[in-house]
Amino acid sequence: MARLLHRLGTGTHRRRVPVIIVWLLVLAGAGMGAATLSGETTTSFSLPGQESTEATEVLVREFGSSGTGTASARVVVATEDGGPLTSEANAAGVAALVDRLAGLPGVVAATDPLEAATATVSPDGSTAFSTVTYDVGTTDLTSDQRVALAEALDAGREAGLVVEMTGDAAQAEVGGHSAELIGIVVAAIVLVLTYGALGVAGMNLATALVGVGVGVLGIQIATGFLDLSASTPLLASMLGLAVGIDYALFIISRYRSELRGGADVAAAVATAVATAGSAVVTAGLTVVIALVGLFVTGIPFLAQMGVAASATIVIAVLVATTLVPACLSLLGRRALPRRERATEADTAPGPVNAPAGEQDRPAAARGRGFYRGWIGLVTRRRLPALLLSVGVLAVLAVPALDLRTTLIVAPVPDSTQDRAEELLADAFGEGFNGPLTVLYEGPGSGQDAAAAVAAIGELPGVTSVAGPVPNPTGNAALLTVLPEHGPTSAETEALVGDLRELVHAQTDGAVYVTGQTAIGVDVTRAVNEALPLYLSLVVGLAFVLLVLIFRSLVVPLLGVLGFLLSIGAALGASVAIFQWGWLSSLFQIEATGPLIALTPILMIGILFGLAMDYQIFLVSRMHEMHGRGLATTAAVQAGFRHTAPVVVAAAVIMFAVFAGFFPGADATLKSIAFALAAGIVFDAFVVRMVLVPAAMALLGERTWWLPRWLHRLPKLDVEGAELDAATTERQERGEPSLV
Repeated sequence: MARLLHRLGTGTHRRRVPVIIVWLLVLAGAGMGAATLSGETTTSFSLPGQESTEATEVLVREFGSSGTGTASARVVVATEDGGPLTSEANAAGVAALVDRLAGLPGVVAATDPLEAATATVSPDGSTAFSTVTYDVGTTDLTSDQRVALAEALDAGREAGLVVEMTGDAAQAEVGGHSAELIGIVVAAIVLVLTYGALGVAGMNLATALVGVGVGVLGIQIATGFLDLSASTPLLASMLGLAVGIDYALFIISRYRSELRGGADVAAAVATAVATAGSAVVTAGLTVVIALVGLFVTGIPFLAQMGVAASATIVIAVLVATTLVPACLSLLGRRALPRRERATEADTAPGPVNAPAGEQDRPAAARGRGFYRGWIGLVTRRRLPALLLSVGVLAVLAVPALDLRTTLIVAPVPDSTQDRAEELLADAFGEGFNGPLTVLYEGPGSGQDAAAAVAAIGELPGVTSVAGPVPNPTGNAALLTVLPEHGPTSAETEALVGDLRELVHAQTDGAVYVTGQTAIGVDVTRAVNEALPLYLSLVVGLAFVLLVLIFRSLVVPLLGVLGFLLSIGAALGASVAIFQWGWLSSLFQIEATGPLIALTPILMIGILFGLAMDYQIFLVSRMHEMHGRGLATTAAVQAGFRHTAPVVVAAAVIMFAVFAGFFPGADATLKSIAFALAAGIVFDAFVVRMVLVPAAMALLGERTWWLPRWLHRLPKLDVEGAELDAATTERQERGEPSLV
């Protein structure tokens, strides 16, 4: 790989201007394509083969609607004093509100809750609701339409009524995520401090943004042909920006090291791509495999998210190995701080073909400062450091034992949605916000549905059963079951299973239990069942990959165990904050409850790749030093001093980008962003900075143990050894060096 990438670096240097122009044209073309070809994204989740999903298709076929086609709002009306809405003054206010709702832009219908045919009034007559239906989907609602709906509610309140709303049309419009700029600003500051040169820091950010732009715009184009989740482009941009900055950081750091070692610009570019590029390609491959591996879950929307995110990773790798070197060729020695540009090499040259991520500091400063003191302390106190790091991560992972997941997103406390659901729960019962639908299909479906009403009503957790409601042809019928508890409760989840067991036992015909609550239960169960298989795949892949790189069984074992501890700690912190509510005000968590079902599996896929990045960049240098004759502890210390500064900078940038998506994000992205940011902290600063070097120092030479029968395995070269050997061979023949 090193030789191939060396040729790529050489070619990029020679054709640097055309390479930059091509990337700009690709970005412009992607922008034009997104503007003309992009389509809608979806906020709903379904799972082929699940009972609730099949029922949705039957509802469309037999009743003409699944209830999820267009945007709608449930406008809840109540009296301030608990009196009846049917009084003359209150009824007039309700009628005026309904008329105004029906006349709103884009509204095709607004039901009258006091009209006999469509009455939706609570038993005590104090609360009712009107269903407002639009002619477009939720993502197509304009800001003006949302404002008009809110103004109509204000008019109802002025008439002396309590008016709130819920439903997908009531959700706040997703903004531009301006808080993401926080992560970019922090990344810029870290890059300036790392490089000591504003120009190269700006170039690092700019190339990463080009990669993210191409990737996200490509996803926007794909929405014109595929039904993609609304979270897909956000996840791709979050991940693409983070790895794009980090991958460029490793290339640039190696390039600067080569310049300091006396190499000219052409040789420095080629060597940086050959060495650091090898690690970048390997690291990117691990992330891609982990994300594409989401296919094993058998869940289409997860697989689509994984493929979309992995595409941005591929683009980030291509940018790092082509656009970044081209820009470095134009910058030349200006990539160095101003004080270092005057001389050919103000430091002693570093080792030939040192691995990617070599410390970006002058030789006189190598081995000094904070990192030398840190690794000295960790290796001297290796047993306490190991026990402390494992103990801290294990304690943080304890809350993960209480992990609960759901697809039902709780409304923001004291929002109009929250107040509306509270009014409905008080008037009609908690289960009213998450009704279950039992759908019977086939001849005699009406009779089967009617015969099941009594038995269903006797199930624990059932408040009432309404129906049956037949379709026009009489070959399908619906029952509506109101649970006693809310849609995210464990009792309602259990009720879904009990209800299915009962209705399937009562009839031989086709019968389904569906509704948004049932769909959420099905998808959550499928995700949770796929999690062990996916985790096994990821862990197995990590182990095999590290064996091939480091020719050791112990190093991979340390890497995998550290990854599992990081995952456990990140999940535990997420449960404590999002589910239990600990420190929720500090992190601006407005509603606590079960984690979004996608959080654990996506976190595992993404953090796996990032954890392997840090393991490869950090331990490869230690491995090289050991190969040159240093004892294990000395090799760990030397390798750490060279690579830790760049790994720390990369982790800080990654954390900043993920954390930057946290404020203002929707509930789905917020939990994922927090889990990823926490995982970065635990993996980079606890596992890779403490646990791994302490364990390696404790094990000594046993760290590199590999059974003799595994010596025939192929080796992945991420340290440039292949290029070093080729250079030595050419020098022995009297030919020009490759570097």
